[in-house]
Amino acid sequence: MRLYLAPLEGITGWIYRNAVHECFGGFDRYFIPFISPNQMGHFSAREKKDIRPDHNKGMEAVPQILTNRAEDFLRTAAKLGEYGYGEINLNLGCPSKTVVTKKRGAGFLSDPDGLDRFLEEIFGRCQLKISVKTRIGVESPDEFGRLMEIYNRYPMTELIIHPRVQKDFYKNTPDLNVFGEALAMSGSPVCYNGDITSVEDYRRMKKRFPDLDRMMMGRGVLADPSLARRIRGGKRADKAELRRFHDMLYEAYSQEMSGDRTILYKMKEFWSYLAPAFTNYKKYAKKIKKSEKCYIYEDVIEELFAQEDVCDRNISYHTEF
Repeated sequence: MRLYLAPLEGITGWIYRNAVHECFGGFDRYFIPFISPNQMGHFSAREKKDIRPDHNKGMEAVPQILTNRAEDFLRTAAKLGEYGYGEINLNLGCPSKTVVTKKRGAGFLSDPDGLDRFLEEIFGRCQLKISVKTRIGVESPDEFGRLMEIYNRYPMTELIIHPRVQKDFYKNTPDLNVFGEALAMSGSPVCYNGDITSVEDYRRMKKRFPDLDRMMMGRGVLADPSLARRIRGGKRADKAELRRFHDMLYEAYSQEMSGDRTILYKMKEFWSYLAPAFTNYKKYAKKIKKSEKCYIYEDVIEELFAQEDVCDRNISYHTEF
C-alpha cells in the first residue's frame, strides 16, 4: 500500500511536512498545497518556500496546481520543472466557495466540456507527468460517470478520488459505491482519499477494495501524526514523540513568522486537531485558545505534557477553537 499525505491549504506546508517526515514517517508521497497561478506569473513567497528542494529533502514531494486556464497550468508546470519536479497534480477537489465560484477546484467539474478541452491541452503540451485529484461531482454523484469518461481519455499517472460532491464539503459520508465503480472502470491507477482517520478505517477500506493499492490521508494525520506509521504496523505516537513534534513545529513557526499572534494562530490550529489525543484535554484547549502571548502559551504546553498522558484510543474529530 502506498500512503500519501494530503495537501491541506495553510496546514501541511513545508514546516509541517518536514516535521511529520522526520518524527514519524510512513508516507510514500507528500503533496504540496495548491499553487494558484496569478496574473504576473510569479510564485508567492509562501509558494516559493513550499516548493524549494531543500525544504523537501528526503521525501517525494508533488506540487499541486489550482487553475482552469491551460496556459496558466502549463506556465506554472514549466517553472516547477525548473525546480526539479517531474510530476504535477491538478486540483479538481477543493470545495471552497471562493474557489468554486471562479470554476476552479471542484467548481471546474460543473463544466465537463470545458474540463475536457483543458485536459486535452495540458496533456498534449505539458512536459511533466500529470496526476489529478478530484471529487465525484458538484451537486450529485450521478455526475461522475461523465467525468470518468473524460478522465479515461488522458494518460494521468494516477487519479486521486475523494468520493464526495462539492456541496458536501467534508460532511456526510464518502460514497463508496461510486468509488468502487470508478476503481473498476478507471484506466489510470486510483488512489482513495476521504475519512481515513484510524487503522480501522484503513482496514475496512482494504477489506472492501482488496485491489486498492494507494490511499491519501489528511485530517486523520492532523489528529494522529503517527497514523501512516501505525498503518504499516508501527506504534502509536507516545508523549515524548509528540513533544518533539510540537517543539519542532513551534520553533520553526517562531523563526519563520513574526509576532505572537501570528505564531499562536498556527499553534491553535495545530491543537484544534491534536488536543483530543490527551487525557483531560478540554481545560488545556481552553487555555491554549485564550493565550495571547507566547510565554503564556509555553506555560500551558509545559503543564499539559507534565500532567497528562496520551490516550490509547482513536481520535477522529476536531475541537473547535
